[in-house]
Parts: sequence; structure tokens; C-alpha cells
Amino acid sequence: MKDSSHKRHIAKAVTWRIVGTIDTILLSWFISGSPFTGLKIGFAEVITKMALYYLHERVWFKVILGVKKNGDDSKKRHLAKTISWRAVGTLDTILLAWIITGDPVTGLQIGFAEVVTKMILYYLHERTWYKIDFGLPNRRRKENIDKKIVEDEEELLVENDQKR
Repeated sequence: MKDSSHKRHIAKAVTWRIVGTIDTILLSWFISGSPFTGLKIGFAEVITKMALYYLHERVWFKVILGVKKNGDDSKKRHLAKTISWRAVGTLDTILLAWIITGDPVTGLQIGFAEVVTKMILYYLHERTWYKIDFGLPNRRRKENIDKKIVEDEEELLVENDQKR
């Protein structure tokens, strides 16, 4: 069977990049005082962050850290992904902001300002995507299993009543 998780990781990269770029543009604009600087930094990071995010997703797809015995991801796993992505993303933003503004201090200010906003936004993004099965056709989530058990039990009760 073909691995469709690549489509999922591309879709996650695109949705996260939209959220992340808007956040970077607004923070860069606020810190630099220039909407054009905000736009330059935001759009420059689209390409670098998309590639970095995809690679980050592929690595975490292969890592079993924080995967429960039933196959579900733990909240600790989502938190670890959040922290590791934020480290990669912050370094990228600092370097891009420094290059675009020519000022390392502005690069650091923008990079560190987005740590808090991006961690919150990324965690929410990760939890949202966890609830979406796109790209994971064989994924069986606990609530689906519980629902199936209830349906099977109800079906057995009906069969038993009919036999009587």
C-alpha cells in the first residue's frame, strides 16, 4: 500500500505556514515599525519554513517517542514536537530577520518575540491536525473503536432478543 502520510505532512506544512507567516508579518511589523519589513521577513520565510517544517514532520513521523501502546499520540509528544519545531523555526526567523534588516538585534527581538505566540499557535495547530485523519487511512482512533464496540453490543442484544 502506498504511504499517503506525505500528503498529510504537506497539507500540515501549508496550513501551518499560513498561520505562522501571518504571525511573523505582524510581529516583524510591530518590532521594526515598518509594514514592508514585516512583509519581506514573512514572505522570505515561506520557502525556508515550508521545507524545514516538512522535514520536521518526516522526522517525527519516524520517531516513536510519546506514542501510546494503542497507537495514539500523547499530549507530551505534541508538546515535544512543539518545542523542537519552535527551536528550528526561531533560528530560521532570527537569521532571516537579521539578513533582511541588517541588524542582529532586530533579528533577535523578532525571533524571541515569536517564541511565545508560535508555541501556542503550533500546539493548537498540532492538536487540531491530530483530530483530522487526512492522509492516514488506516488510523483507528479510540472514539471510533468505542463507537464500534457499542454498535456491536447493541446488534448482539437485538439478535438475542429476536432469538427469544
